[in-house]
Amino acid sequence: MHVSYLSLMVIILGLGLLSQSFINRQYKQWSRVPISTGFTGAQAARLMLDRNGLQNVGIERIPGTLTDNFDPRTNVLRLSESSYNSTSVAATAIACHEAGHAVQHARNYGPARVRMALAPAVNVAASLWIFLFMGGVFLNMMGLVWLSIGLFAVAVLFQLVTLPVEFDASNRALQTIGTSGISAQETAGARKVLTAAAFTYVASTLSSILQLLYFVGMARD
Repeated sequence: MHVSYLSLMVIILGLGLLSQSFINRQYKQWSRVPISTGFTGAQAARLMLDRNGLQNVGIERIPGTLTDNFDPRTNVLRLSESSYNSTSVAATAIACHEAGHAVQHARNYGPARVRMALAPAVNVAASLWIFLFMGGVFLNMMGLVWLSIGLFAVAVLFQLVTLPVEFDASNRALQTIGTSGISAQETAGARKVLTAAAFTYVASTLSSILQLLYFVGMARD
């Protein structure tokens, strides 16, 4: 393995560990602070959905921690066990963030639509690119190498499009949280949790961009 690639892997590993440490620390801190509304994460999400006329969006509980997600195919918001019944600041922030994705879907938010359109291509690209890359390198077939880089670039594009989607969902969540009558400290705590979560996406995207630039540079040599 090339020394410069080892250095790149160290940087990527460092970014990953830093982002995970950041979100874990903020989540742990604010999951201990009760929200003054007394709402569970599920109740906070339901309130946000109803305020936006989305009574048709369901809410389900799923196992795990920080496994929360919104599925636009079934129009169901799925909250992890750590968010669904918890009355903490962290649970409210995360639940409302996912409700923000439901609002995006209902409002046909542009970047979210692009992200959904890219998803099928990304699934294929993510499965194939590494095999094509290795085959191109071992067989000395630069056509395969460039094809694999193109597929990897599709995955990077998907990550780039994901960033505004995540930021917007957090902004929508904070707008709702800020008008719920909670203290400035609780609002700041919710913002810290969502900022830490956003950093994980930024770190992942930056890591992928660095890899893409490395592969392009290698192919040109």
